Formats: sequence, structure tokens, C-alpha cells
Amino acid sequence: MTDPVRYELDGDVAVITIDDGKANAVSHAVATGLIDAVGRAGEEAKAAAVIGRPGRFSAGFDLGVMTSGLDNARDLLRAGAEASIQIHRAPIPVVLGVTGHALAMGAILLLSADTRIGAEGAYKIGLVEVSIGIPVPRFVDVLARTRLDPTHLNRAVALAEVFDPQGAVDAGYLDRLVPADDVPAAAVDEARRLAAYVQPRAFRATREIARGDTTAAMRDGLVADLSDFFVEPPEG
Repeated sequence: MTDPVRYELDGDVAVITIDDGKANAVSHAVATGLIDAVGRAGEEAKAAAVIGRPGRFSAGFDLGVMTSGLDNARDLLRAGAEASIQIHRAPIPVVLGVTGHALAMGAILLLSADTRIGAEGAYKIGLVEVSIGIPVPRFVDVLARTRLDPTHLNRAVALAEVFDPQGAVDAGYLDRLVPADDVPAAAVDEARRLAAYVQPRAFRATREIARGDTTAAMRDGLVADLSDFFVEPPEG
């Protein structure tokens, strides 16, 4: 099977592409691929661009795994959380090229990155967990409180509201929109811009100052999440 996460070093920018040929669901392979690629980028590059496949950034966790038993669900939750934390605490700026739908774990990845450039068009972004019988993990709530607009927080987290692209900008999932075909190039260009002026040592120190406490709280939340996580079967 082709690796769903690809890595290419383009000068000072690591270009990381997620493409499983389908909905870009976060499987173990995708989560591990992201962890490894972002870790590698932190050693080789000055900034990273993570880009989805056309029309799909990520449809969220692989539901086949999440509904195949609690042990499997918790293992995948742990892997996805570690991918989110890897992006959140990366020692270099991380830009996302959001090419389309970003739901559940896909939306969590958006909350983890520095800059999120989304495609114009008709697609959905949101933390839909509550609507599909999965509690929003504590580590996600910690992250959401740092990135989402306070006036949208309850709607986004507790009420599982789904946003269109402009609504996602207003809520705090995205920073700006560009034509869909321009998303990959715009993400790489933004990463290249950041790589050119952000001083690496100062950035790493500031990353720890700005996000160290949040990262610790995410890890603490994940411990609790893994102990009481459940998937509620659909009614009917």
C-alpha cells in the first residue's frame, strides 16, 4: 500500500502531503506518518506545510477502527492525539493547506497548527464528535480554548456545529481562504515566508513559553481521555 503521508524537503520548507486516495481518514498509518514527518521537519527544515488531497483535508478518525472495540478506539485516539501534539509543539512554524472537508480529528489538526489556509468552496469543518456518539476528548477541549473564538466555542465543541469555510474563518479554524486550486502553493509560499524571517532559536524558545503549558495540559487530558473514552452506538 502506498504511504498515505509523503514528505519532501523543498529548500528550507518541508512539504508534507496527506493522501490516502479516499477521504484522508486518520488511521494509524496517517497518524504515525504525520508524527514522523513533522518530527523530521523539525530537524531538517525551518517551516513545514501540511497539505491534504483535493477536496479532502481529513474526514476524521477511521470509523472502522473507532467502532471495532474500545481497545482499538483508544489506541487510535492516542495516535491521533500524539499527531496533534506533535504539530502543536513543533519547533518550527507549521502551515496547513486545507483542501476541503476537515471533520473531527481533521478539525483537531487545524486547531494544532500555526497558520491554516483554506480553500474557497462548499465543504465542511467542525468537531462533529458529539453528533456521532463520541465525547470530545479533554485534550481537544484544551486546544480548542486556545484557538477558537470564545463566542463560537460552545457551539463548536458541545453542540458539534459544522461550519462552511467563511464560518470556519470566523470561528477560528482557518486563517484565510484562497481559490481551491491555489491552496497547495499558498501553503508552501506561506511556509517559505515564515522560514525566511523567523529565527529558529528564538522560535523554539518562544514555542515552549507560549505552548508548553498547553501541551502539558493536553497530555494530562489525554491520560484521562484514555481511561474513560467510549463510543456511543447510534440509536435505532
